[in-house]
Amino acid sequence: MADALPPDSPRTEPGFPPPGGRSSSAAAGGVGRDAGEVKPWEREMLEKVLMAGIREQRASRRWKIFFRLLVLAIFALVVWSISDFDGGPTTVGAASGKHTALVTLSGEIAPDGQASARKINAALESAFDDASAAGVILRINSPGGSPVQAGMIYDDIMRLRAKYPKKPLYVVVEEICASGGYYVAAAADKIYVDKASIVGSIGVLMDGFGFTGLMDKLGVERRLLTAGRNKGFLDPFSPQTDQQKAYALDMLEQVHQQFIGAVKKGRGNRLKDDPDLFSGLFWTGQRSIELGLADSLGTVDSVARDVLKAPNLVDYTVKENLPERVARRFGAAVGTAAMKTMMIGASLSFK
Repeated sequence: MADALPPDSPRTEPGFPPPGGRSSSAAAGGVGRDAGEVKPWEREMLEKVLMAGIREQRASRRWKIFFRLLVLAIFALVVWSISDFDGGPTTVGAASGKHTALVTLSGEIAPDGQASARKINAALESAFDDASAAGVILRINSPGGSPVQAGMIYDDIMRLRAKYPKKPLYVVVEEICASGGYYVAAAADKIYVDKASIVGSIGVLMDGFGFTGLMDKLGVERRLLTAGRNKGFLDPFSPQTDQQKAYALDMLEQVHQQFIGAVKKGRGNRLKDDPDLFSGLFWTGQRSIELGLADSLGTVDSVARDVLKAPNLVDYTVKENLPERVARRFGAAVGTAAMKTMMIGASLSFK
């Protein structure tokens, strides 16, 4: 049996150096290293592994944020489309019983805009067809636009007034009712304005550009081939002839006379005999009353409350659907307008 170690002798386990000391091999050769020492290549490898893990976590976090934002955007788009859905009438005030039907014509009158004949006529049809509507108010804020679209709205108002003779239609002008906007307004039973509204501009214009002088300076030659001597009529890159100008002015005069006829038919003997009435000038709301272009001062609320005796308003305006609104906001309408201008060179409008 091995002799017992003295009490003060250091105790060691087999294979381990004594505390604070080195193994016999290390002591003998002098080339050993501490157990906790890490070689440079091991440290570098460990750092690479840790950095790879951190990068992976960051990438995963970014993708999570991206997908969350995407889901949020889709949800917002769905809510937006539902709120802008082209549904039925919108009530302002009490929801049932006798009410005043409201239709809004705002902005330029154009076939693919919010103030197109298709949308305005559909809204007016629904408003007149509602037996609970005491009358219809057409609120107008428009500088004008397409003669064709304005004429279509005018004709449909006349048709609806004949179909529903006991249901009046009143136009209420807020900021501006000029040119094509007034063409539409002339079909109403009465026109109410603010004293500072802009009313009138009964005229027609055709605008475009001529680039022939600029092309000469740049040394650009226009090569236009046509079958028919007037096929290049109003081409902005070709000189304008006297015959073409005379023809365009005659066409403008024809449309102007159509405009004048519509105003006279709608307003009748309320129009005053003023030489500037159909000259294209515009006036304040107060002056338009004096000229017979409008009937009285009033707002949507005052006409509904005091004239129609039905203060509750129900809005029948056809709203833009989601694709139309997105296209307009992202400039599709601008691109279409630019393309049309390049194709026809000039446009005819009530503005």
